[in-house]
Amino acid sequence: MEQPVIALRGATASLGSRPVLRGVDLTVRRGEVVALLGANGSGKSTAVRSIVGQVPLTGGELELFGTPRRRFRDWARVGYVPQRTTAASGVPATVREVVSAGRLARTKLGPARRADKEAVVKALELVGMADRLKDPVDALSGGQHQRVLIARALAGEPELLIMDEPMAGVDLASQEVLASALREEVARGATVLLVLHELGPLEPLIDRAVVLRDGCVVHDGPPPEAVGQHALPGHDHVHPHADPAAEPLRTGLLS
Repeated sequence: MEQPVIALRGATASLGSRPVLRGVDLTVRRGEVVALLGANGSGKSTAVRSIVGQVPLTGGELELFGTPRRRFRDWARVGYVPQRTTAASGVPATVREVVSAGRLARTKLGPARRADKEAVVKALELVGMADRLKDPVDALSGGQHQRVLIARALAGEPELLIMDEPMAGVDLASQEVLASALREEVARGATVLLVLHELGPLEPLIDRAVVLRDGCVVHDGPPPEAVGQHALPGHDHVHPHADPAAEPLRTGLLS
C-alpha cells in the first residue's frame, strides 16, 4: 500500500506544563480531504502545528510522505495556512508580495521566474483576488485577507495543504469562494487537512472527519456521524486566540 501523506501515532504534546495532545492517532492518505473537528481547546490547532513542526511532540511518532518528521526536509510539498488573528493586520506588503512568498520554497534567490509569476496570478484567480494584485494587504477586509493567505499557500502548488480554521470570521461570499478554490485543489490531486469549527460550504468535499476531545480522538469516520454525535455539543465558534495554539500570522514561510 502507498505510504500515508500524514501518519501521526500516539502523539502527545504540551503547551507549557499543560498536556494538550494525549495519544493522538491520525492518518491522512493521498488525495483525501480530512476535517479535524472539536470544541475550543480540544487540541485541533496544536495537532496541525505539531505536524508542521511549530509545536514539538513530547511522545509518539510523526511521518510525512513516509519520512520521519525529524528527517523530512521537502517543505515545498506542504502548504500551510495558520489560524487568522487580528494581529495579521498592518503588514507592510502588497498582495503580490505576500502571495509570492508562497513560492520561496521552490525558488532560489533572484528575480522571479515566469513560472513563479504565473503561479502567483493563478493562485489569486482561484481565490477571486487577481484584481487586487498591487493593493496593500492592510487595505483588505478580513475575508479578503484570508483569501490572500490561502493564495500564498496555493502558489507553492503543494501536494499537502494544511489549513487551520480557514473559514473562521469570514463572510459567506468568501466562504463560497474559498470552497471553490479548494475544490480546484482537490481536483488537481492535493491532499488536504482542515481544522474546522463547522463544515459549512466545505461539507461536500470532506472524505473523513476526525473529532478531538480533551486531546484525544473520539471519532474517525464519516462527517455527518461526527457532527451528529460529537462535534455539536459544546462545539462553539473559534475566536482569535481561543485555541491556546493560535498564534499571530507571519507573511514568511514556515521554517
